[in-house]
Amino acid sequence: MRETGVLMPVFSLPSATGAGDLGKAAYRWVDLLAQSHVGIWQILPLNPVGYGNSPYQPYSSFAGDDLYISLDRLYELGLIRKLPRTFMEHSARIDYSQVRAFREPYLREAFANFREDEDYQTFVRQSWVYLYGVFRALKARNHNLCWNQWPDRDKNWPVSRKPLDEDIEKEAHYHMFLQYMFYIQWKALKTYANDKNIKIMGDIPFYVGIDSLDVWADRKSFLLDENGVPVFIAGVPPDYFSATGQRWGNPIYDWDYLKDHDYDFWIQRIGYNQKLFDIIRIDHFRAFDTYWKIPATCPTAMEGEWIEAPGYEVLDMIFKKIPDVYLVAEDLGMLRPQVHTLKNHYHLKGMKILVFALDASGKYARDIEAESENMILYTGTHDNDTIMEWYGKLTPASKRKIRRFLKSRNIKEGSIAQRLITYVLRSQTDIAVISMPDALALGKEGHINTPGTVGSPNWEWHMADFKKAQKQLFKLKHLIEENRQP
Repeated sequence: MRETGVLMPVFSLPSATGAGDLGKAAYRWVDLLAQSHVGIWQILPLNPVGYGNSPYQPYSSFAGDDLYISLDRLYELGLIRKLPRTFMEHSARIDYSQVRAFREPYLREAFANFREDEDYQTFVRQSWVYLYGVFRALKARNHNLCWNQWPDRDKNWPVSRKPLDEDIEKEAHYHMFLQYMFYIQWKALKTYANDKNIKIMGDIPFYVGIDSLDVWADRKSFLLDENGVPVFIAGVPPDYFSATGQRWGNPIYDWDYLKDHDYDFWIQRIGYNQKLFDIIRIDHFRAFDTYWKIPATCPTAMEGEWIEAPGYEVLDMIFKKIPDVYLVAEDLGMLRPQVHTLKNHYHLKGMKILVFALDASGKYARDIEAESENMILYTGTHDNDTIMEWYGKLTPASKRKIRRFLKSRNIKEGSIAQRLITYVLRSQTDIAVISMPDALALGKEGHINTPGTVGSPNWEWHMADFKKAQKQLFKLKHLIEENRQP
C-alpha cells in the first residue's frame, strides 16, 4: 500500500517558548498524524545549528540541538523548580537568539540539579560525546569563532588532549548533559510515534560544516591547509535557484584518505543516524556520483569543476556494515544519467517535486505518471516556493492551464492547493509527502528557506498553534482515505 507522509520541521511546531521542541506539542502532533492516517513524519536535520541557523551547517553530525529540549520534561524530572513562563508563544517567526537566551537559565538550572546514573554513563562513553562537549566549551571561550581561528592550544586539542582548565571541563560536561537530555527526549518521542505506526524520516546533509566537531576532530578527512582552512569548498554551479550558483562553504572530503580508512567517517554518521530515524534522506545525494569542487578563493560558485566521487565504494561499505539501513536519495536538479544509475543500483527511492515537475501544459506531470516506481512525490520541500506562492507567480493563462489540467484528471473540487494535494495523493508513487505549509495553503509566509541565501527569514517559520492544522489534517485524512491504493 502506498504511504503518505507530512514534512514538518520540529522547530516549526507550536510551542510555549518560541520554537518547537520535544514536549507536549510534539506528542500532540504525532497524535494528529496518526488520526489522519499519515504514516511518515519527515523532519529536517536535528543537529545544533551554526551559521545562519541552517540545519545544513551544523556543529556536529551526531549531536542534537538543545533548542529542542523540552523544559516541561525537565520540570517533570524535578530538574527545574518552576514551570517556565510562556515566551513568544504564538509567534509566527522564530527569533533564535531570543529563544536561546530565554531557555539558557532553565538548562543551566537543570544541569546543576542533575545526578549522573548508569544510563547517563553509558551514553557519554560514546566517543563523540565528550569531544562535542569540549568543542562547545572551547568555542564559547573563543567568542564563538570558527575553530580554525582559535589559538593553537585549542585548535589542536583533539591531537594533544592536554588537561583542560576546570571551567572548560565543567562547561564540557554541561554540553554532555544537554546531549543526554536531547537523546532521551527524542528517543521517547520516536518510540511514541512508532507505537502509533508512524515512521520518522530524518535528513542528513551530504557535507558537514567547517565549524563543526566533525572537521575539528577529524581534519584529515577533508581538504584543508595547514591552518585548517578549506582549500576547496562545496556548492553547485548556476541553476534554477541562483544565477551565480550556490557557494555553500562546506569543506570537500579527502576521498583518498576516507578510502584508506574504509569510509569509517560515513559508516559512523549513517550508523548513528539509524539509531535516531526509521528512514534517512541523504541531502544532495548526487555528490556520491559527481561533486562541484570550488576553489575556496572564488567568491561565487561559478568557477569550479565536476569531480567523480567513489559513490559505489562508499555505498557498498555502508550496506555491508549497516545492511538494514533505509536510505532515500535527494536526486533533484540537473543530473547526469549516472546519478540515477547509482541510485537504482541500490534500489533507493528518489524524489520529485510537484511545483518543478508540473508545468502549465502538464508535460512534466505526464512524466511523473509514467515514471512513478520507487519514487517519493512531494508537494514541495523546505527549499522551494509553497504551492500557493508558486501558483500566485503564474500568469493568468498558465493558471487556467493548470486548472484545466486538474480537471482533465477529474480533480475539480476544493482550493487550488487542495486540488494539487489531491493530485499528489492520487499518484502511483510509493510515497506521497505533503509539506505542512502546503497543507495549510500558506503563501510566502510559509516559505522555509531560499537556497543561496543566509540568515533571516530562512528557517524561521513557526506554526503559532494547532487550530488550522487540525482542520487541514482532518481534510487530509479524507483525501488519504479516498485515494488509498491496494
